[in-house]
Amino acid sequence: MPPSGNQTYGPTYENGRQQNWFQYSQCNGRKKALCVGINYFGQQAELKGCINDATNVQQFLCRKYGYKPDDIVMLTDDAANPAQQPTRANMLRAMQWLVGDAHPNDSLFFHFSGHGGQTKDLDGDEEDGYDEVIYPVDFESAGHIVDDELHFVMVKPLPPGCRLTAIFDCCHSGSALDLPFMYSTEGKIKEPNLLAEAGQGLLNTGLTYLKGDKKGALKGLFNVVKTAAGKNNAAAEHAKQTRTSPADAISWSGCKDSQTSADTVEAGQSTGAMSYAFIKCLTENPHQTYQQLLVSIREELRNKYSQKPQLACSHPMDTSILFIC
Repeated sequence: MPPSGNQTYGPTYENGRQQNWFQYSQCNGRKKALCVGINYFGQQAELKGCINDATNVQQFLCRKYGYKPDDIVMLTDDAANPAQQPTRANMLRAMQWLVGDAHPNDSLFFHFSGHGGQTKDLDGDEEDGYDEVIYPVDFESAGHIVDDELHFVMVKPLPPGCRLTAIFDCCHSGSALDLPFMYSTEGKIKEPNLLAEAGQGLLNTGLTYLKGDKKGALKGLFNVVKTAAGKNNAAAEHAKQTRTSPADAISWSGCKDSQTSADTVEAGQSTGAMSYAFIKCLTENPHQTYQQLLVSIREELRNKYSQKPQLACSHPMDTSILFIC
């Protein structure tokens, strides 16, 4: 189980006191959830399994983790009630409800199944230069929701020790909640990818080498790595300074920022691959550490899909503790 009390990390003051801290949630307070499933009926890129995903996650939370149906808001585009349609306004309003009046040890759950994408980063917190976005049902008229906004609406208001578990079953979702600490299947924090933005630079370097200018190629490669390293380290540092939180926010996403997530059929039902794998892995083995669960989900999808689910957190975490929500 997660330890209680303040958890300290990072640099120390002159008096020896550590500067940064957070609290794990014991998840024994109030439980609330928001499940969003959008099939985009009649639109150009209609999906099939997203409403099923929202329903399946709702039932899973009630069955396995003690959530009550009255404390779960459902937004799906088959809803007859306009207030339950997953429009941009309704989604943001429901997110505010989810985190409103949050207390330490509460457990809040957000699930989104639908379309995701990317747009140019404007504030310098993205290593690859692009913000991640999710698409409400009315995105063509109302616009998308950027990861910066998702973070400031759902993570920033949380008190220390309050859990937010978020699942993004959509394309380009690796950092969809803008949480600065991403974890590998070894349970370690991923370092910035120094060549994330260097594709064109490496191509030019390769052409220089083919033309016989080996010195120029080596110089070009050095400049590419130096430039990419500078941009990535600056973005990673900016993200840690502006997105780190003493609250206990966790994000499970269906794929890397550069990948797509499958809308597929599993067990005879249309579903998102990530939502299906998350429920299946925890149903078969409810007592898994964060690292074990990430490995389990990856293994469940590995032989059929190219997407690689991601785990991120608002603070440095011990991935050997038990996943609870």
